[in-house]
Amino acid sequence: MLWLVKKNIAIFLHHPMCSAESVNGIIRALAPAYNIKLFTRHKVQEGFFDDVAMVVFPGGTGDASGFSHLLKSNLDDVKQCLRRGGKYLGICMGAYWADAYYFDILKDTRVLQYIKRPGADIRSSYGTTAAVEWQGEKHRMYFYDGATFTEGAFQTVATYANGDPMAIVQGSVGLIGCHLESEESWYLKKYMQPYWHQGKQHDLLLSFVAEYLLNEPQMFLF
Repeated sequence: MLWLVKKNIAIFLHHPMCSAESVNGIIRALAPAYNIKLFTRHKVQEGFFDDVAMVVFPGGTGDASGFSHLLKSNLDDVKQCLRRGGKYLGICMGAYWADAYYFDILKDTRVLQYIKRPGADIRSSYGTTAAVEWQGEKHRMYFYDGATFTEGAFQTVATYANGDPMAIVQGSVGLIGCHLESEESWYLKKYMQPYWHQGKQHDLLLSFVAEYLLNEPQMFLF
């Protein structure tokens, strides 16, 4: 596989809310095609986002209400990056942060807990796998209180077992409720071991970014 000119991606890290494990998995999935820059809750250097094509907010553990504290130093810089055409990728916690109470970058769409939705096949918050249909193919994907999406207009890329959207694209925003970036160490419990995806879901995440957000489907050359 040949990758051409690499664009720059900035990933937010604040363990455990935007966890090191999630960030490591995202890097493993996306680094073959993109240059990775990391930033934290501390103020970035001037110009940090000038060459950034996409900002990524991963998942972890904690309450989404920590947003204001964690992002206060860099919120304006991130918003400016998005205003000038930068894309937004939110996974689990990062998906919740796209909603009106946080970044407020969605048009009429709300981000909700899947476990509280009618017909949800998972009803409590713990690490497990969810049945997902991704572009017509059935998968089991790592899930920990992930998001779903209602109202407004968006493109649905994947759905949960009850038909609710699991992965969507709305303009320059891509949101995913499950953890495609999950790694083998996430599946050590005996009941989880059969669902380790052997890295195949990393490929799905990379394809999602290339095709739907950074508009580079032609970059896959064999």
